[in-house]
Amino acid sequence: MKTSIATVSISGDLREKLAAIAAAGFDGVEIFENDFLAFDGTPAEVGRMVRDHGLEITLYQPFRDFEGLPEPQRRRAFDRAERKFDLMQQFGTDLMLVCSNVSPAALGGIDRAAADLRALGERAARRGLRVGYEALAWGRHINDPRDAWEIVRRADHPNVGLILDSFHTLARRIDVKTIRAIPADRIFIVQLADAPMIDMDPLYWSRHFRNMPGEGDLPVTDFMRAVAATGYDGPLSLEIFNDQFRGGSPKSIALDGRRSLINLMDQVRRAEPATSLNVPDMPDRVGVLGVEFVEFAANEKEGEELAALLSTMGFSLSARHKNRDVTVWRQGGRRSMNIVINTSHEGFAHSSYVVHGTNAYAMGLRVIDSSATVSRARTLGVETFSEQRGPGELFIPAIRGVGGGVIYFVDDALKKVWDLEFEPNISDAQDEAGLTRIDHVAQTMNYGDMLTWLLFYTSIFQTRKLPMVDVVDPGGLVRSQVVESDGGGMRITLNGAEGRKTLAGHFIAESFGSSIQHIAFASDEIFATAAKLKAFGFQPLQISQNYYDDLAARFDLNPEFVDRLRQSNILYDRDDIGEYFQCYSRSFGDGFFFEIVERRNGYRGYGAVNAPFRIAALKRLMPPAGMPGSVSI
Repeated sequence: MKTSIATVSISGDLREKLAAIAAAGFDGVEIFENDFLAFDGTPAEVGRMVRDHGLEITLYQPFRDFEGLPEPQRRRAFDRAERKFDLMQQFGTDLMLVCSNVSPAALGGIDRAAADLRALGERAARRGLRVGYEALAWGRHINDPRDAWEIVRRADHPNVGLILDSFHTLARRIDVKTIRAIPADRIFIVQLADAPMIDMDPLYWSRHFRNMPGEGDLPVTDFMRAVAATGYDGPLSLEIFNDQFRGGSPKSIALDGRRSLINLMDQVRRAEPATSLNVPDMPDRVGVLGVEFVEFAANEKEGEELAALLSTMGFSLSARHKNRDVTVWRQGGRRSMNIVINTSHEGFAHSSYVVHGTNAYAMGLRVIDSSATVSRARTLGVETFSEQRGPGELFIPAIRGVGGGVIYFVDDALKKVWDLEFEPNISDAQDEAGLTRIDHVAQTMNYGDMLTWLLFYTSIFQTRKLPMVDVVDPGGLVRSQVVESDGGGMRITLNGAEGRKTLAGHFIAESFGSSIQHIAFASDEIFATAAKLKAFGFQPLQISQNYYDDLAARFDLNPEFVDRLRQSNILYDRDDIGEYFQCYSRSFGDGFFFEIVERRNGYRGYGAVNAPFRIAALKRLMPPAGMPGSVSI
């Protein structure tokens, strides 16, 4: 598989783009005309730059408004093409993209367009060049790839081929099965892009909202399966127009791009085993059985404060590490919830504390095969993680998370870590509060990084993404999207903030990018749990009384039931099959908090409707702007 990406897909000047594309591991690059025109150098210099980076130019694009023009526009179009051919020969590339005409002057007719492309193919052949024809979804006469293929077929010239683009095909809901009948040697290049499902003008949709395969809602895998079935084995190239990407890190976006292509082709290979595309061999996406632990980095004082908060939630000090300043707080048995507090003065945990303050910097996931998990992640370009081990310490495979944290993988062979590395502590055991497992982990990031995180989780793990929802914060909008595994072994809520006026944005700013903002514990009987928490001295987040007055009317609830919710500061939601209950702690440190939830009768959501009221309650506890300090336990 030869991977390529258009320069328009990432930010920066041409030099920055090429450096990022090469560093990400791409084989080739499409030169987008505007990137060349803005570059202060000759075409020959661009070609040398590309080759010096170990890349090849897979395509020069776009050549617009060519076919079907009346005279004298037709003659001028051929003259323009000859000048582009001059540039291509200086670049050192042989393929130019011709997109279907959008000019009001364009005349319709399959045969007229075919004749023009055949004439262009003759000119290209004399120079050893090729032209690829692509149907734009908003083309004046040709906006369907089936018509574009018919034009190429009738042109009947070896130097004229078809360019297929997943966005232009899927945006118009074209049946991708029709692609399977196209001869592979007539497809010159395949361009790939995904997009969120939005009902808007195709041109505006395309120019602003494309994203990497797997980041949107279009059936790009089905499209690529149809392409693979033709026997096509040429370049797969990303062409992404996205406002966020234009302002993002070139290195990060390029890495996302190559990861998306590898993940896409791995899915295609598993669905179409006979594909001729050369795809890196790697394990399948990994199923997550559960969250084994979440680990906090802290200093001694803040570690004690966190431990005190955990105690009010029914956690007990269960074990101490034999070599390190690490304690384990547990409730419900070791396979239920392990909260680790690391106050070491060395190692990655200490570095994380220095940068972010007290933060949940690592989590451990239970998987079937930890080595296979890391192998897949490494093939997808994810950085592995390890640090020096002490006497008797196990090697636990791990990777770096997108936000700079660590994700460990624990399988059956590694679950003995709790016995080998820790001394049990039974003297401080206390009554539990009925918390049974980690329901979900909420991670907060800048909105511009949200697609990166989404691709990270969905490409490594067997997960599905839920529709994005908007959470209204008095300081702005926060976008939230859930990634969850089958059976709920791993549920991650990704919350993207655009400004620091929101609670999520404030957390990012104050913790210098720390990502896990809250952990939700599950209870099988939240009212009993709330009573236990009260007895343990837990201080719940105080919810506005107005919320409960509205709740009674909105759901037509029994007044006595609403009073029970009010007395325990429990929020409520329900969907078409079940009910959901939520109770929150107050903020700890720079804005971290805990949540207790109960799901009844298969409730599928996360109580997003209640988020504005939780946010308002947390903001009431924040110190006024300009004053130091944060809310303690």
